[in-house]
Amino acid sequence: MKTPPFSSKARVEAGFYLRMLQQGELLTLPHSCPMPVIGSRCHELRIQDTGRTWRILYRLDADAVIIAEVFQKTTQTTPPNVIANCKRRLSLYDSLEEA
Repeated sequence: MKTPPFSSKARVEAGFYLRMLQQGELLTLPHSCPMPVIGSRCHELRIQDTGRTWRILYRLDADAVIIAEVFQKTTQTTPPNVIANCKRRLSLYDSLEEA
């Protein structure tokens, strides 16, 4: 997956919040919100950038923060193809973990 074209400020902000998640902290609004439509323990991290809004869709597992998707938010709702991609990727991850 290619790195999204975040500005330096947005890249630092995303890294800061992801590090907090890795250290076991739970984020809430306005930084993160649950995404039960994708699955349990799935959330959306909100990153404001210069003229753009980014979303990082992730799942909190006991031993990892799994990033399922990073995309530029352009509408009020999460696009159905993004939700489907996340479900597919997390299902694939789970099947590989079981093997």
